[in-house]
Amino acid sequence: MISIITGDIINSKESPPEQWLNALKSILSIYGNTPAQWEIFRGDSFQLEIDPKKALEAAFLIKAIIKQFKNTDVRLAIGLGEKTYHSEKITEANGSAFVNSGECFEQLKKTTLAIKSPFETFDEQINLMLNLALLTVDNWTSTSAILIKTALEHPNLNQKKLAEHLKKTQGNISQGLKRAGYDEILKLLYYYSSKVENLC
Repeated sequence: MISIITGDIINSKESPPEQWLNALKSILSIYGNTPAQWEIFRGDSFQLEIDPKKALEAAFLIKAIIKQFKNTDVRLAIGLGEKTYHSEKITEANGSAFVNSGECFEQLKKTTLAIKSPFETFDEQINLMLNLALLTVDNWTSTSAILIKTALEHPNLNQKKLAEHLKKTQGNISQGLKRAGYDEILKLLYYYSSKVENLC
């Protein structure tokens, strides 16, 4: 089983593309090479193939990267399933993971992050949790987004080290992580990856 993340930038014209585009490329590059594992198309849309267990963490990281820029956000659809047709370009590959991701993306009307897999009960549970998480995540300020991005990229740093890294006080870091729902996100990521492990 693989997962495909399909996304597009909300309000992409509100800020200079070189800002969020370079940041997006730097994050996608962590997970593989373009165009085989990821590709940006139509200017502000993209697709990424990733290990299902890492898909939700990647989604939150992409969210944090994009939300650090004023007025920008990102819609993300995670599709789990098979890859039955391989191509040099991810946008030309196919399989149920691609279909699920595409269908999920088409249904993103009132939400900015959802999952579609071959397992209906799993989808219902995770999507309910994501809807609750997004009440906080969708309201991240650019300061919160930078903090979450740094914390997710450096999971081994404690609050003291994070404070040194971001040149802030430990009190600011502690309050910022609490406001951004960092502990709850970590619990959700752990729950998600353990559930996916059983599905695989």
